[in-house]
Amino acid sequence: MDVIQLTRELGKAIQADERYSNYVRARVANDNDTELQSLIDQFNKGRTLLNNEVSKASRDEEKIESLKNSVGELYSTIMKNEHMTAYNDAKSEMDDLLRQITTIISMSANGEDPETCDMNYSCTGNCASCGGCH
Repeated sequence: MDVIQLTRELGKAIQADERYSNYVRARVANDNDTELQSLIDQFNKGRTLLNNEVSKASRDEEKIESLKNSVGELYSTIMKNEHMTAYNDAKSEMDDLLRQITTIISMSANGEDPETCDMNYSCTGNCASCGGCH
C-alpha cells in the first residue's frame, strides 16, 4: 500500500474516532441553534460597526465604548450558550487529536521512530528558537 492510500485510511480512521463524531454532532447542533446563530450575526455586525468607528478620523469615543460593551456582552452570551460550549470542547479535542497526528507524521519524516515520538513536542515554526528538529 502506498503512502497516499495509507493517508486515506488514516482519514477514515479519524472519521471513525469518537472525537470526530462528537465534533460533527456539536457543529451541527451549533449550526441549528437559531438563537445562537442570531447572536453570532449580531456580534459580527457589532464588531464591524466597532471597527468602522475606530477607523474614523474623528472618532466618537462614547459610541466606541458603547459598541465595545455591546460586542462584549454578545460575546459573553455566545460563549455561555450550551451548544457553543459543547462545540468548543469538541473542537478542542479534535484539534488535540490532529496535533498529535501531525506531530507523529512530522517527526517520522524527520527520522524519528513513529512508535516513540514525543507527543508533547511541538514545532513553533521559528527555527531561531529551536535546538534542532528531533
